[in-house]
Amino acid sequence: MSQVEELLYRFKNRYGRVARIYRAPGRVNLIGEHTDYNEGFVMPAAIDLSTWVAVAPRSDRKICVYSENLSEAREVLLDGGPTPGSHWSDYVFGVAAVLEQSGHRLSGADLLVHSEVPIGAGLSSSAAIEVAVGYSLLQNAGLSIDRTSLARICQRAENEFVGARCGIMDQFIASYGQYGKALMLDCRSLDFRLLPLPPRVRMVICNTMIKHALADGEYNRRRAECESAVQRLSQSLPGARALRDLTPSDLEQRGSSLPQTLRRRCRHVISENGRVAQAARALEQCDMERFGQLMSESHRSLRDDYEVSCPELDLMVKLAAEAKGVYGARMTGGGFGGCTVNLVQEESVNEFVEHVLQGYKRVTLKVPGIYVCSAAKGVEEVHLS
Repeated sequence: MSQVEELLYRFKNRYGRVARIYRAPGRVNLIGEHTDYNEGFVMPAAIDLSTWVAVAPRSDRKICVYSENLSEAREVLLDGGPTPGSHWSDYVFGVAAVLEQSGHRLSGADLLVHSEVPIGAGLSSSAAIEVAVGYSLLQNAGLSIDRTSLARICQRAENEFVGARCGIMDQFIASYGQYGKALMLDCRSLDFRLLPLPPRVRMVICNTMIKHALADGEYNRRRAECESAVQRLSQSLPGARALRDLTPSDLEQRGSSLPQTLRRRCRHVISENGRVAQAARALEQCDMERFGQLMSESHRSLRDDYEVSCPELDLMVKLAAEAKGVYGARMTGGGFGGCTVNLVQEESVNEFVEHVLQGYKRVTLKVPGIYVCSAAKGVEEVHLS
């Protein structure tokens, strides 16, 4: 049976009714890390690992959801106003709550959720479930909104309901991804353009299987450090409202007024924005050697200036640099564990996977997760073929 047939079968077994099926992808960020919440530039690609949602309407205003990954069911009354519960279901009920607050009256629904996106690996399993659920709930109620509004609503749900101060990149690429394309996004204006990925280049994602305990707290700390730096520098640069507004010369001329740590944080964000622009030009010119150099520079900056790498991520990048057919490698996601992204010639993928697998296992005694991915489409309804 196909994935769709299996979901329809399991949904009917659980709820006794026929469902409609939706999916939204995870994502990998090729370059532009920790720039989204600084109103800068990012270059994600949707990947062909998805969160799937089966949905059918109810006659009342209750939302019932069952997670196949966690083997757990939850339910909430829409009229009661869902409230945060520090639970996985916040990603579902938070989106429903923000949709309602935004004036979209939903219908009751039974949901079955199944995710292929590894949880906690930095591949945005959270945005995948948010966007898939948001889209399915709107369709279930006979409503539609543009994809930018959907991305904003899902980001707001994660910020306000889940309590993670993420930027909009993850929800945006889960909404707008396209086959064979990366997406360069201006996180301030939300203007974007699609960029071609060479057809014989694969995105190979290597999961360290590590998530250090300090990750969430350090993520919020980095964001606060950036905001503090902008506040200090805006006294002499009144037009600056985010690090996006600063140039390398601004930092050179005024950075001495900042503590050393804040100066390094600024240097990463400012230089990373520049790298995204250069990487876009490299893709348009099909210059993968240059793109790979920029990925290496990005990793060094994240490791040394932003201090969000870790020994396992650095090892993964080192192993990739030793392998044949690799254009570039860097950590991707928030850091302190999670994944690296590697751009690898298609004919070298098997050799690359074996080299990284054995090298990482030899040093860490851990077996990494390795996913060979292509750029995928954003959220959609999926029908039986």
